[in-house]
Amino acid sequence: MKKFIYISLAALALSACSGDYLDTTPTAQKDKANVLGSTEKAELAVNGLCKAMSSQYMSTQGFNGEGTILNWYGTFTGNDAQKCNQTSWAGVWNSAYHLRPTVTFTVYPWFYYYKLVSNANAVICNIDQAEGTEADKAFLKAQALTFRAYSFFRLAQLYTYRWSDHQGDTDGIILRIDESLGDQALATQKETYAQIYKDLDEAISLYQKSGRDREKFYEPGLDVAYAIYAKAALTREDWQNAAKYAALARQGHSMMTIDEYINGGFHSENSEWIWGVFDEEIQTISFYSFFAYIGCNSSASNCRNYPVAISKELIDQIPESDSRRNLYLVPTDAEYAECNAAGRSTKSLYKRARKDYPDCLYETSLVYAYMQFKFMVAFYPGGGSFPLIRYAEMLYTEAEADCHLGKDAEAQQLLFEAVHQYDDEYSMSQSTGDDLLTEVKLYRRFDLWGEGNDWFDYKRWGQPIVRKTKAQGGSFKSEFAVTINPEDGNAWTWVIPQKETDYNELVD
Repeated sequence: MKKFIYISLAALALSACSGDYLDTTPTAQKDKANVLGSTEKAELAVNGLCKAMSSQYMSTQGFNGEGTILNWYGTFTGNDAQKCNQTSWAGVWNSAYHLRPTVTFTVYPWFYYYKLVSNANAVICNIDQAEGTEADKAFLKAQALTFRAYSFFRLAQLYTYRWSDHQGDTDGIILRIDESLGDQALATQKETYAQIYKDLDEAISLYQKSGRDREKFYEPGLDVAYAIYAKAALTREDWQNAAKYAALARQGHSMMTIDEYINGGFHSENSEWIWGVFDEEIQTISFYSFFAYIGCNSSASNCRNYPVAISKELIDQIPESDSRRNLYLVPTDAEYAECNAAGRSTKSLYKRARKDYPDCLYETSLVYAYMQFKFMVAFYPGGGSFPLIRYAEMLYTEAEADCHLGKDAEAQQLLFEAVHQYDDEYSMSQSTGDDLLTEVKLYRRFDLWGEGNDWFDYKRWGQPIVRKTKAQGGSFKSEFAVTINPEDGNAWTWVIPQKETDYNELVD
């Protein structure tokens, strides 16, 4: 039993859901044939996978499923955001833990995503024998394959080197594609991405065969499979497939209006969300949830005392005509001069924040220059649903891929669509080549800010993270003002946790 007990669950050890999304019953002790004996029951298991993305793990505050990956591994560690004054976490935000196989931060993604893989495998390996229609079986298998592909992709992002450094000729991850928990060697990185593609190809075929569509934004569906394909292809530098699947993923979705973007577009589902994580008050995990670490109006001390702010250097590159700038507390020169070295204001900027953004701040929240008002809780202390993949991300993905394919005109048009809706003074870019790619990256960074892409993008781009203090012309507190080069910290690659190597004799 101790083999992989920490990183893998017995089939369906997660809570599956019955009735509606919120009514959960433990299934770990139930006979698997009974649990997966019909499509109705298997659907509850897939619903349990959706719920697993917003559950608490490892008895540790802050480990909340997918939200932790977005915040702690994608945003706070990146180039364009800081957790104001939270210096006790400087080691984490500065990526100083990548070579420590026993620390919780190394273990968590491995533990979490292999949980999802294990439970997805239970559905994949047993659904063909379940009672129910062929259409329902095809749809549920496709959903489980989508979860597995997504989990493998996230593991590859974190625990393998950037594609450009080795072109896939390096270690990948463990490709657990059945219910065996025995020793298993690492696949290569090429084999890892081949499996991700294979899972998604099969999922797409099954979605189409089933004739069914998902009902909820938090469930996987055909558009989600397309979007994950685009993300994986972009990371693998497979530009043709990145562009192809990004375009397919957008079908049936549309951009948020300015009003939606500014007022609740990131805690309430709308037409731009391709895939998201569900949370509501009746079953929230309270101070452990996603918004309890990033929500500007959260009552959690982690947000009241340490708000999240956008980089001065990033937002200074965005024209004032862009309405999305209103989601950030951009100070005047005089206001910024009054802030302390960490960016905190108790004077004029504080007063303006309280006057202009009264609903965006908790009554005891501290005020810092460049703090964000993009992510607001839907209910206290830190609850709300949030997007994983948006229409806009697919626009930038296709545009970036087109730049690499030499399709400048197409990339210019995609960038125009992404920006002009929020900045009516923005004209079609006249840039080409590397200059156009730089502009696409800039707006991607700004539009997707705080959504968990920052660190992952900089890793795959092979660009250094460069953070500057206020005195240096930036906005980071000195403890966070570091330069992290592409080769530093094991080339930004987390080592495999000792929990795996202790019990798996085929992995060093």
